[in-house]
Amino acid sequence: MVMSERATEDKSLASEMGTVRSEIDCETTFSPSRSVSVQSAIVVPCYNESSRLRVDEFQRFLDADQLGCVLIFVDDGSRDQTAAVLESIRKRNKDRVVVLQQPVNRGKAEAVRSGMNYAFDQRFPFAGFWDADLATPLAALPSFVDLLTVRPELDMIFGARVRLLGRHVERRASRHYMGRAFATAASLVLSLPIYDTQCGAKLFRCTPEMRTVFAEPFLSRWIFDIEIIARYISVMKSPNEAARHIYELPLKSWVDVKGSKLGPHDFARAAYDLWRIGLKYRT
Repeated sequence: MVMSERATEDKSLASEMGTVRSEIDCETTFSPSRSVSVQSAIVVPCYNESSRLRVDEFQRFLDADQLGCVLIFVDDGSRDQTAAVLESIRKRNKDRVVVLQQPVNRGKAEAVRSGMNYAFDQRFPFAGFWDADLATPLAALPSFVDLLTVRPELDMIFGARVRLLGRHVERRASRHYMGRAFATAASLVLSLPIYDTQCGAKLFRCTPEMRTVFAEPFLSRWIFDIEIIARYISVMKSPNEAARHIYELPLKSWVDVKGSKLGPHDFARAAYDLWRIGLKYRT
């Protein structure tokens, strides 16, 4: 698709979407009380997050947001009070918050995929996902939206945790070095020099190609971010072509929040899953 056609299509979609109204699927908990100008939707996967959800931060974002962002919380079969906390957020923001319930825990990958497919069904211009602990502040979202708005050739914006002067990136040394080793391995598997595959802040243009990327269940519960790229490379036919449509955005702020559910055995599993992804999508 040439650039002028791509830009025209995006403007048409944004115009068509315009507002989110009450015709939204009645099986969800989304029942807007007023029309909302919508530009993006952010999926927030949650599993036993009741003690870590920063409700005040989410509320401040919704109160201050001028871009028209809808938050899609996906409760991935939580066993604590996560469902109640999410419902309290939804009740205060019925026109800006969706809560999707998964009856059993299926993993972060399927929680994200469920939320993204909901966003595709509602024809949001942009949709992405954000970690529930807000290690990346939601205040960073406008920069992601701006890039997709002014750069119509881009389909994906990935947050990148780069510790540069003038930026506030706090990450444990052990996780940083393991992350660098993992990113190097991922780059080799993908044949794409990506710096940070696992940052939990990503935004996508809602195109038919992107819908294809999220159509089927992922191989991995945790490193599905890499499989997203692998699938996109398959759609675009080559790593070089895919690279033209992906942008890594160095974050101004990122803080390693305590309480991660990943343990040492998960890193071994991630290495195995990376091998499986490489095997499946190798061209």
